[in-house]
Amino acid sequence: MSRPSSETETDVVRRRYDRGAARYDWVTWPMEQMAMDRFRGRLIGQVMGPRVLEVGVGTGRNLPLYRPGLQIDAIDFSPRMLERARRKPLPPGVTLHLMDVQDLQFAPGSFDSVVATCVFCSVPDPVRGLSEIRRVLRPGGHALFLEHVRPGAQWLAKVFDWLDPLVSRAGPHINRRTLDNINAAGFAVERDENLLSDVVKLVVAH
Repeated sequence: MSRPSSETETDVVRRRYDRGAARYDWVTWPMEQMAMDRFRGRLIGQVMGPRVLEVGVGTGRNLPLYRPGLQIDAIDFSPRMLERARRKPLPPGVTLHLMDVQDLQFAPGSFDSVVATCVFCSVPDPVRGLSEIRRVLRPGGHALFLEHVRPGAQWLAKVFDWLDPLVSRAGPHINRRTLDNINAAGFAVERDENLLSDVVKLVVAH
């Protein structure tokens, strides 16, 4: 079936996450138990406050990891993912918003830290979304990313490139050059840490 002419790529991705929201935590549970929960904790432990923006909050997996006393605005562009987050106990100081990272409704320089975990594999225009993060980050603030990316080994990168059109029909892109996109959005990368080979990275930028 062809896509309606008025439907954008953002609409397609939003509908995909809406459809998968009810089973999202179950599908991702094995990877979270093996490594991702630990990686999330390492990332969130580096957040500075008091004002924090989390983009692509999804079902709210990160929210219990933040230390008390922070004011956290958490956004997602999927209404049903946000519904799942709202069913869980929200820590004090957390406000959920239906919002697209490609068009943030916050003033420039609003946040001390911005957090994204496994988000920019799915954002239709990643450089636009990253540029929006940079806009709302205060001077001296930090953006913290936990992302899976295209591998550095050429043979494996070609495998990821070959598989991506199939995988991304129902899920995220697996060959995003997210570190390049972070630089293209005007960030200066302070730290680029490999967590799982060079496919899962923790990146701190300003």
